[in-house]
Amino acid sequence: MNAKKENITHLFFDAVTKFPNKSAIIEGDRYITYDELADEVKKTAAYFWDQGIRPGDRVLVFVPMSIELYRVVLALFYIGASAVFLDEWVSKERLLLCCRIADCKAFIGTTKARVLCFFAKEIRKIPIKLSLKKRSSRNIASVEVNQEATALITFTTGSTGIPKAADRSHRFLTDQFLILKEKIKTDPSDVDMPVLPIFLFINLAVGCTSVIAKFNSRKPQSLNPKVIIDQIQLHQVNRIIASPFFIRTLSEYMIEQDVRLSTIRNIFTGGAPVFPKEALVYCKAFPDAEVLIVYGSTEAEPISSISAEAIVEDPLLLHKGLPVGEIHPKTQLKIINMTSEDIPSIENFDDLDLDEEKVGEIIVAGEHVLKKYFNNPRAFAANKIISNGETWHRTGDSGFVKNGKLFLTGRCKQLIFNNGEIISPFIEESKLLSIDGISMGTFMSCRNQLMLIVESKLSKERIKELVSTFTFDHLKVLSQIPRDPRHFSKIDYARLATMI
Repeated sequence: MNAKKENITHLFFDAVTKFPNKSAIIEGDRYITYDELADEVKKTAAYFWDQGIRPGDRVLVFVPMSIELYRVVLALFYIGASAVFLDEWVSKERLLLCCRIADCKAFIGTTKARVLCFFAKEIRKIPIKLSLKKRSSRNIASVEVNQEATALITFTTGSTGIPKAADRSHRFLTDQFLILKEKIKTDPSDVDMPVLPIFLFINLAVGCTSVIAKFNSRKPQSLNPKVIIDQIQLHQVNRIIASPFFIRTLSEYMIEQDVRLSTIRNIFTGGAPVFPKEALVYCKAFPDAEVLIVYGSTEAEPISSISAEAIVEDPLLLHKGLPVGEIHPKTQLKIINMTSEDIPSIENFDDLDLDEEKVGEIIVAGEHVLKKYFNNPRAFAANKIISNGETWHRTGDSGFVKNGKLFLTGRCKQLIFNNGEIISPFIEESKLLSIDGISMGTFMSCRNQLMLIVESKLSKERIKELVSTFTFDHLKVLSQIPRDPRHFSKIDYARLATMI
């Protein structure tokens, strides 16, 4: 097969050839082998084809993380169609907006999602409604596709504005697979618990076994660590890939209950900052495991990585920025002057590039860095820079490089300019986290006044004593600071601003 026309599913079918009888995915009491999943993928692909789905067609997939999700998405890839994937936590309003952007030919979802079709105009307008249960026994071959053809469209986190639809081609997914496989050292012998859905695709290409956690991502606070521990022990899981919220909740329970999970050798987490206090919890709960924190985004992953142990060892670094480790060798990275303006195509970065240890916006380029958004030229203009044919991604994060290592100082738009001084709420948040009795906190500028917001069960008088070394004009105490809906780990600044 011509490499330029190779379908991304060949990675999965190569693993099927090598490990036909091995469990591919374990979901509750259900086990499916690689050979069984391959058969299911082909039958589902044939059914889709019979329903009129063709190469290049976009199909909205509203299925939770399950065996069914991977069967459906692989079947769409198999016939050259594009899977448009929406997270479970997305609101109805956000769902409808994403539907308008994606302009899908077909929809497939759970029974609950199909009921939504009757009440959601944008979903009703989708011409073809596919069944999760139906298959076809007719044999069809995988469709050869141009490597730049869209395979997967995912919507980036955000609750305001026009959603950014990340357009992942077959080539992009292949490049990302190769880099992440090397970074997380996936091996066919692994039994992995990938709570972040994209990583299970990597496992299916490698040939290891994936255990789906009994965890409802729509209701992160319902996470029951005891249930997760039982799964890990039953299936002898040796790796976990999950959000910081998931790892922290599991770790705190293990410490409190004096539980040890001796089979766990590796933990990978990302999607939100991990400060020393939290990293220490990881190390205490998993003293024999390597815990790696990966910094990246939907558009560029990985950018850099650091071990939890390294963060714990040098907490004093936090006075300037949060260390996120060495830059990945396949990632080109620059620190440029911060600006809210679009940056047009430029020949070089001489006028924008900053010296080492200077704080600016982090931009990245590389084969695994997203080159385009679907149907959103405004997002492209705001987030991409073209230089000599290379597409650079503006992360929106501020930071600096020192001795080849990257440090974060928070989102560019969250920096506060107060009396000629730049205040990084991100750095102040780490200091607040180190105070017993404060579970989260941040700073915001409100009508030219510096407001300190903390999440705590303590009295306001006691909190004033604890934060006496901080400079602020007003103090606001909340029972809970809103978190991002995807990982439940980062502060949702937009929602917080409306609250105060």
